[in-house]
Amino acid sequence: MRKFWLLFAQATTIGLAVLFIINTLKPGLLSSATRNGIVTLHESVSTSTSQIPPAGFSAAARKVMPTVVNIFTSTEIKKPMNPFMDDPRFRFFFGEEFDSAPQRGSNLGSGVIISHDGYILTNHHVVEAADQIEVALADGRKAKGRIIGSDPESDLAVIKIDLPGTIPAITFSRPDQAQVGDIVLAIGNPFGVGQTVTMGIVSAVKRNHLGLNTFENFIQTDAAINPGNSGGALVDVNGNLIGINSAIYSPNGGSLGIGFAIPVSTAKKIMEQIIQSGSVTRGWVGVAVQEITPELAESFKLGNIQGVLISEVVRGSPANKAGVQAGDILTMVDNKQLLTDSSSMLETISSLSPGKVVAFKLLRDQREMVVQVQVGKRPRPKKLE
Repeated sequence: MRKFWLLFAQATTIGLAVLFIINTLKPGLLSSATRNGIVTLHESVSTSTSQIPPAGFSAAARKVMPTVVNIFTSTEIKKPMNPFMDDPRFRFFFGEEFDSAPQRGSNLGSGVIISHDGYILTNHHVVEAADQIEVALADGRKAKGRIIGSDPESDLAVIKIDLPGTIPAITFSRPDQAQVGDIVLAIGNPFGVGQTVTMGIVSAVKRNHLGLNTFENFIQTDAAINPGNSGGALVDVNGNLIGINSAIYSPNGGSLGIGFAIPVSTAKKIMEQIIQSGSVTRGWVGVAVQEITPELAESFKLGNIQGVLISEVVRGSPANKAGVQAGDILTMVDNKQLLTDSSSMLETISSLSPGKVVAFKLLRDQREMVVQVQVGKRPRPKKLE
């Protein structure tokens, strides 16, 4: 037994000595061997789109910054007519200009150049009341912008500039690629201090019911977004556009780590419609709906039936003409199962082409019925005075 342990100790000593010599003289032999084992795990991690590059995010920032612009807008504000202007003596002392001399208000936002011929995507609220628009590029060039069209219900707008020379344009990521935990960069002009890049992660996707827009499908991020960032770019670590920065949640107006961006999938569809026709066309049937709570389900004796409760039908609307009534349970549209919230129903209806006739599957007084509804064109929301 003692002889066996002596042989084992000698063999172990010789083996360790050989490994020491190989590691000292030929370290590549050991590293190539381990690469096929333990290190493979780290190599697979490197394929992630959110991996921190060795040089940080400077390459992505350099790629995107020339395509993000500062937007300066001005609006003429007329003072109300002074009641004393009818008095000649008052006008003699204070002059005609005291009457209603216009003042100019200004606004500041950001935008993203989406094509080399000068189309820029931004927020509707940035240019909503603008009489004049000035666009400043990152290279110092400036140009007057004109509004091609806007969509207040998604808070998106397209403006255009004309400039000699090359106009840079951003690259779009594939739709719906943003995932919770992905690293993102937000680029814009917060508080007018100049172009700024901030970093964070995607905190959530498909945020809705926030009361910000009619159509909501936000990417939530903790990348710092402040006033002036509206309309700027939210990009991935490769510098591809994944969203348009739109709003923040903050009681004091500063960044608290909750910002919202319109995803590129939504922005691209809206952008293409505006460029082609100057506006956005959506389907409309003229109903208001609400989610079915457990209490409502029990009172209507719905059991496991999924749908939304029609709470109101607009008189003279397509739904009204088809015989849809308040109190009906809408379970299916165009042979497609609805989800159980108003947002999904709104998206389903708005995606339908005006003029198309679709089947509405309803539940009324415990009986299933199908009505044919000819989809109308969604009215443009009225401007607030």
